[in-house]
Amino acid sequence: MKTLAALCLMTALAAADDWKPLWPGEAPGAKRPPAGTEKINEGWRYTDIEVPQFQVYVAPEGKRTGQAVVILPGGGYGILAMNHEGHDYAKWLNERGITGVVVKYRVGKPEFGYQFPVPFLDARRAIRTVRANAKEWGVDPAKVGVMGSSAGGHLASLCTTRFADTFPEEGKDAIDQLSARPDFSILIYPVISTGPVAHGGSRTNLLGKTPAPELLEKCSTEKQVTKATPPVFLLSTFDDGVDCRNSLDFASACKANGVPVSLHLFEKGGHGYGMNVADKGDLAVWPALLEAWLKR
Repeated sequence: MKTLAALCLMTALAAADDWKPLWPGEAPGAKRPPAGTEKINEGWRYTDIEVPQFQVYVAPEGKRTGQAVVILPGGGYGILAMNHEGHDYAKWLNERGITGVVVKYRVGKPEFGYQFPVPFLDARRAIRTVRANAKEWGVDPAKVGVMGSSAGGHLASLCTTRFADTFPEEGKDAIDQLSARPDFSILIYPVISTGPVAHGGSRTNLLGKTPAPELLEKCSTEKQVTKATPPVFLLSTFDDGVDCRNSLDFASACKANGVPVSLHLFEKGGHGYGMNVADKGDLAVWPALLEAWLKR
């Protein structure tokens, strides 16, 4: 038992060494919580994030497509499902010549002050960081996408629609001068709306219990799609606990604005499966559908 515990500790420490800070010095938007606050719970679910960071899986030379994907794990803006909605995606992309960048954006207890725009600031910074390192990582800065699941899908959809936003916390260095617009967007069983079909927990964690109407409008991303929105891949199931109308409404907005969208709605599959779909019936084909879309 002691050997197993030691092995787990060594694995965690090794993983920690691979994380790099997103921001120089203190991250903007919220005060850093005390050291030792961050937790890694069962199933590699992170919460109470101290420092926003990223981990890069550089695509192997000889296989590189020039694409990179910034990966935003889900977890209702309260935790980060870091393994199956983060590292698993990065490894899958890596095998296909695509650089994956897993982001540990800030989520945690309400008193940490990690409500909007704090996670959005981290996600935008991650997209810009990829462009800043494009030459070193063998990435084409015009082929940088974003991928998010569940609440991470909502955060990715904010990046997809509200990339032109400006914040006083940004603009402090050369990285912040780069574009935060993704070139393509992958939304996996995403939270989208802040309205009647919203996921209540995600909305409260991001916006608080009584958000202002204008903030609700801004963060209901199906209402923020424009002709400048990049191409989108959307995946949901009819029996998803996050209402599939989130995805349908976003796809409809894309159609209305002439934005290319590939929508995949399956009858069954539930929520939170990531790429663990071998026993999910028809849903098992979704990674192949994404692979074909990325090649296009």
